[in-house]
Amino acid sequence: MNQTMTLPSPDTEHEHGGFAAGTLGSRVAAKLLQKIRDDGLAPGTRLPSEQAMAQHFGVSRTVVREAISLLKDQGLLSTRKGSGAFICKAPGEADGMDDELTEQSVQSLLNLIEVRRGLESETAALAAVRRTPGQLAEIEHALRRIEEAVAAGGSGVEEDVRFHLSIAEATGNPYWVKFVAMFAQPIRSAVKVTRANEARRTDFSSQVRQEHEKIVSAIAAGDPAQARLAAAEHMAQAAARVRQADREFWRGDGGSLVRDTAMGVDGL
Repeated sequence: MNQTMTLPSPDTEHEHGGFAAGTLGSRVAAKLLQKIRDDGLAPGTRLPSEQAMAQHFGVSRTVVREAISLLKDQGLLSTRKGSGAFICKAPGEADGMDDELTEQSVQSLLNLIEVRRGLESETAALAAVRRTPGQLAEIEHALRRIEEAVAAGGSGVEEDVRFHLSIAEATGNPYWVKFVAMFAQPIRSAVKVTRANEARRTDFSSQVRQEHEKIVSAIAAGDPAQARLAAAEHMAQAAARVRQADREFWRGDGGSLVRDTAMGVDGL
């Protein structure tokens, strides 16, 4: 009797209510591939029905067929009329599909950074003009917390997100804060990728620290033009560092992290 694959936990898929338009099939394929790999499912294992997967992932059956087609093109799945889709290749042999999905996910991350460039630039400029002494102290404290977290062996992800949120709060406009909060989860996922990449190279870590300090200095000086420029440069350099990440990073933890990030961009 053929084994039937159980679907992955719905927590990740539904955390943001679905998947981003335009890449639904590839993202469903990514989750199926990850499930196959994590569970070490053997060739011959049958996937759940199209209807079951469509309901589970909150997408149409057409999207599920697209995901299956992507995995078939890589030789990972085969379909049998009237029986469904079956695993026909060991997960470790699916590197081509993994590379393709990682490449798509990296582009999704770069798209998010591009959007953040506009967001961070504007909030930094407004914070430079409107921040109170107390808000400036909070921004400076948030910056110190990043360094303390990293020095203690942490990733600094939550502290990094808090740093940028404190700048939005210093605009005095609650809608900027809500806007940043709307991006919070994909930003948090994106920061996990960028900080994991930056932690592998001391020059990257030093660059990030200097970029953050320039933003804070401009806000402290009450210079909106310089604050806008510093924040824009920080995002531009974040994108550059993603592009400079080596293949080893994307084949390891980086690939897994960036695919999880792409799954979260649907919340935007």
